[in-house]
Amino acid sequence: MNRPKLTVLLALLAYLFAPSAHADLALANAKGCLAGHELKAKKVGPAYLDVAKKYAGQKDAAAKLTKKVLDGGSGSWGEVAMPANKTMGVTEAEARKLVGWILSLK
Repeated sequence: MNRPKLTVLLALLAYLFAPSAHADLALANAKGCLAGHELKAKKVGPAYLDVAKKYAGQKDAAAKLTKKVLDGGSGSWGEVAMPANKTMGVTEAEARKLVGWILSLK
């Protein structure tokens, strides 16, 4: 197997067997986040990878995005509003966990 293919294979295996990545994706699914977002492509809202890129290196990104997840809003990515997820059962701890996962995406 050549080196690039091996690198891709190892990265894929690391992702597939990383328990936190699966747990965070499962949490996003359980809380309805995947109804409006996808990992790589814009859906109703932005792709999670685009969010991670936009906020990379911003010190207040986690706090800002956690508030946005909980309270909802519009205007950052277009006119379609994201609902206030705290009214749909997302706790602050869950929002922080989801935001941390999103910001960790590369």
